[in-house]
Amino acid sequence: MAQLSLGLRLARRDLRGGVRALGIVLACLALGVAAIAAVGTLRAGIAAGLAADGARLLGGDVELRGAAAPAPEVAGWGAARGAQASTVLTLRSMLVAPSGERLLVEVKAVDAAYPLYGTLLLEPAASLGPGDVALDPLVAERLGLALGDEVRLGEARLRYAAVVAEEPDKVATPAIFGPRALLTRAALDRAGLLQPGSLVQHALRFRLPPGADASRFATELRGAFPEASWRLRTAAAAEPGVNRFLDRAAAFLTLAGLTALLVGGIGVATGVRAWLEARARSIATLRCLGASSGTIFLTYLLQVLALAALGTVLGLLGGFGLTWVAAQALSGTLPVPPRLAPYPAPLALAGLYGTLTALAFALWPLGRAARISGAALFRDAVQPATGRPGAWVLGLNLLAGAALIALIIGTAGERLFAAWFCAAALAALLLFRGGAAGLMRLARRLSHLRAPALRLGLANLHRPAAPTPTLVVALGIGLTTLTAIAQIEGNLRRQLAGEMPARAPNFYFIDIQPDQAPRFDALARSLPGVTEVRRVPSLRARIAAVKGVPAELVRSTPETAWALRGDRGLTYAATPPEGTKLTAGAWWPADYRGPPLLSLEAGIAAGWGVKVGDTVTVNVLGRDIEMRVANLRAVEWRGLGMNFALIASPGLLEAAPHTHIATLRGDPAQDALVLRRLTDAFPNISGIRVRDALEAVAGLLGRIGVALSATGGITLLAGALVLLGAIAAGQRQRIRDAVVLKTIGATRRQIRAAWAVEYALIGLLAGVLAGLAGSLAAWGVVRFVMRAEWVLLPGTLAASILGCLALTLLAGQFGGWLALAARPAPLLRNE
Repeated sequence: MAQLSLGLRLARRDLRGGVRALGIVLACLALGVAAIAAVGTLRAGIAAGLAADGARLLGGDVELRGAAAPAPEVAGWGAARGAQASTVLTLRSMLVAPSGERLLVEVKAVDAAYPLYGTLLLEPAASLGPGDVALDPLVAERLGLALGDEVRLGEARLRYAAVVAEEPDKVATPAIFGPRALLTRAALDRAGLLQPGSLVQHALRFRLPPGADASRFATELRGAFPEASWRLRTAAAAEPGVNRFLDRAAAFLTLAGLTALLVGGIGVATGVRAWLEARARSIATLRCLGASSGTIFLTYLLQVLALAALGTVLGLLGGFGLTWVAAQALSGTLPVPPRLAPYPAPLALAGLYGTLTALAFALWPLGRAARISGAALFRDAVQPATGRPGAWVLGLNLLAGAALIALIIGTAGERLFAAWFCAAALAALLLFRGGAAGLMRLARRLSHLRAPALRLGLANLHRPAAPTPTLVVALGIGLTTLTAIAQIEGNLRRQLAGEMPARAPNFYFIDIQPDQAPRFDALARSLPGVTEVRRVPSLRARIAAVKGVPAELVRSTPETAWALRGDRGLTYAATPPEGTKLTAGAWWPADYRGPPLLSLEAGIAAGWGVKVGDTVTVNVLGRDIEMRVANLRAVEWRGLGMNFALIASPGLLEAAPHTHIATLRGDPAQDALVLRRLTDAFPNISGIRVRDALEAVAGLLGRIGVALSATGGITLLAGALVLLGAIAAGQRQRIRDAVVLKTIGATRRQIRAAWAVEYALIGLLAGVLAGLAGSLAAWGVVRFVMRAEWVLLPGTLAASILGCLALTLLAGQFGGWLALAARPAPLLRNE
């Protein structure tokens, strides 16, 4: 206790001199903590918005959703318990303008009770009649419509009556394949789009009386209709898909913030070491006066902790400000307006990350300073001591590092991914540290070169207290993040813009009725430019059980869990589709008419633990059908052809109401004509132009890429701060070197050239290693996480290397300019 009291007094007195020397430490910590705090606070704000507005976002307190309409007695069951019901139908169709131009739209048909919560805003304000339609502003823009124009939807001609300005349940019924067209159920019936087997989503929503328990209502509803195939949700989980996406995005961005904090930790170690070197005389004096190593360690540890706390607080404040900026910038893409507030959990987590990072990187230099004798510290300016901390400090350092790793993995939603991140971070540290050591050894071996600038620049790389390792590690890790993001985004863009369109069909056509199929084929093949027409039957099915286990209880991998949720596409075929590659089992005979068999995609089967001979139960139109898995097959999803995860044997499903879907390939120049002729002849079918879908995905990818690049830029900014900190820490030495060199006759040009050699080699090494590490990380993500092909993008790699080289040269020359500006006489007189 006496030692602690003395340490507190000494720390307080030493801090009176200010914290200017530790400014880089504060900035590095604040930057990393701010990134993590901003991501966590934004995620918490969105979650609060979803929770507070759950009923409005869902459209009711309880919702039933499925491909088949709930029986009328379901609404009556709810009405008997005081609940108000509303029905919403969503489907896709072609909207045709008076000019003949057409656009795929997401049709939403509502009843008089809609919306149960929130407000539907139409401009101009109006109530829709059976002959009206309200459209998203994008529809009018693309088709050149004016209010009052007559448009065709299916077989009906409707008046463009209003613009959809605000849709309260947009999260629950998003417009994915096209902009919104809102109309009444009567108008939808006039359009004739509801055909047997059409791809329609039915939603029945209930608004419960005040004080009613939504969870209890849902449980009783499920019990009253146990055979129903609905997807049932309550307002507490208005859109689990949104939450899953946000959780994964937040997890990734948090790891990117942690990378920035890791780079900042290197800046902490550098800044603390430089700060202690500046206090070498004070420490030596304390040791000569009898202060123990423990007292010195406590004195400076308390100061570092105080400054770490200050940096963390600044980071938390900055993070909250960044959250507001991000919310404004992403206001058009977020599912709900976030409720911004200082949420304790994400802020506490960010603060804990900052504190552990500061400890993990500051303990080593603190322990070293406490262990070295006073005499050695006096000689440190000429011959830096190489002492190591004591065993107990090393133990504390390892404990802090282990606690940081445990915190990263323990708080991550995807723990395996977080564990890989920690392993990759440690590997990157070793890679860049080893690369720096190799550069220093090479520079030492080339010390015989005769050119003065080369010889001096190489000597600076391996001189005592050279910042080479620090700069290579800090810049390398920051640049690795950006390189990996750029390579991942570039690979996905290449596949979307290059390979996919070449192999993909021009159109998908959906909702083709069985009696229309022969006429559709004949007309499509007769159109100019059409080279291929493929058509298959299509049903909607839901996985009810796997090997007898209910779908909600199946233990699946995260990559295959999507197939257990909601409705899936299902087809039947007597012969294997063209290009089928069986990985297990055998296809059924073409004339097979026995018990239902199933061909299952091999990746999904592996994720569910299913093999040939197991059973999968699917629910089709409310009927559970148990199918035995006859074979497994590999599916090439990237070709964008008619790929089904589930293909059944013919027989039983042929009698079920269903539609057909078709793909069409041909000359892109004839796309407009083909779409017009087919949708005019068959008003109920919808054509989805694949290139438009790819362009929409590319646009989304671009927005995501900007967000990821901005987050990666924080990491590089942290590396730049470390670079500036290292230059500032060695500035006294550089001034002394410049003065001596100028005194013995060296020109400014020669000195600048020597420093250019030093920083060019550091930047080149960091850029090359970062390019390799970032490309390796991108390969792993694209190949094993995204299951896509990967190619090295040399342009991106070269840009990363040249950018790192330019950054280090610029920083080095700036520090050199400051050093050369110093006048020799005052320094020589002081010596």
